[in-house]
Amino acid sequence: MITRCTHARWTAVVATTAACLLLPAAASAQDPAKPTPVRAAYVPVATWLPAWVALDKGIFARHGLAVTLTPIQNLSLLPGTVGRQFEFAASTPPDLIKAVAGGLDVVASAGEAIELKSNPTTQVIVRKDSGIKSVADLKGKVIAAPTLGAVIHVATLHWLKQNGVDPASIRGVEVPFPNMGDQLKAGNVDAVEALEPFAGALLAAGNVSLGDPLLAAGDEVLFPFWISDGAWARANRPVIKAWIDALTEAETDMKANPGDARAILAKYSHLPPDVVARVPLPTYRFTIKPDELGVWIDVLKGLGQLSAAIDKSKIVVTAP
Repeated sequence: MITRCTHARWTAVVATTAACLLLPAAASAQDPAKPTPVRAAYVPVATWLPAWVALDKGIFARHGLAVTLTPIQNLSLLPGTVGRQFEFAASTPPDLIKAVAGGLDVVASAGEAIELKSNPTTQVIVRKDSGIKSVADLKGKVIAAPTLGAVIHVATLHWLKQNGVDPASIRGVEVPFPNMGDQLKAGNVDAVEALEPFAGALLAAGNVSLGDPLLAAGDEVLFPFWISDGAWARANRPVIKAWIDALTEAETDMKANPGDARAILAKYSHLPPDVVARVPLPTYRFTIKPDELGVWIDVLKGLGQLSAAIDKSKIVVTAP
């Protein structure tokens, strides 16, 4: 029979033992917290390499994230998927801004890459024998774009306008990056909006660059980044911070282990080894600020592609 005194001592022992189990101790391993499931969509180009490195090297896991990555070909379709299919999705300024203007609660949650004069990734390219020597010479020409409503073509139209060319004077046609060289060589288009590594291959074949249209928007331009559902982002800023911290660590690892990074690039991009070895990487930056999107709001308004009022401060929800 257990007496009241014995019961009291037993209760104290149990309480003390339980308390000790809750405290971190060198002598006993602590069960790791359950990782947060995160689904993300990307396009299989070098822009998104830090996420691939973070997944393959266990960096996401170290930051408490159980990440699933899904390749997608068309960025313009992704704003409507966040909050349902994905927590993070690849995007560009026009895609996000137009989605918000259309009534979607979508926000920029993390940066990814910026365009710099010192490290351009995009070129408008013409044949060497085309007779086209400058942006002004593109008036009335046919220009191949990966997507007519996407960031590179929007930048090209802005670039044309800056150089006195009516954007309505050119005809844009959609051509996938891998097919642009053939279309240019055949004379079906007069110029192409090429992204690395395709731009480098076109230039190596003897074609000529007129310049980087993205830099018409500024000397340091927000290019691709990550978006999320607005309600999810506002409720999950710590997850966004973990995402950014993991990408930042992945970039550090890429610099320390370039061979590993190139191998992972080959795995996810399916590019040939010789292309992977020389493809230039973009300039990565994982923070993001409202003013960087404000630039693109002005560009779209200047082209007559945006009539709705967009508050730039409300379309960025990022790490605290």
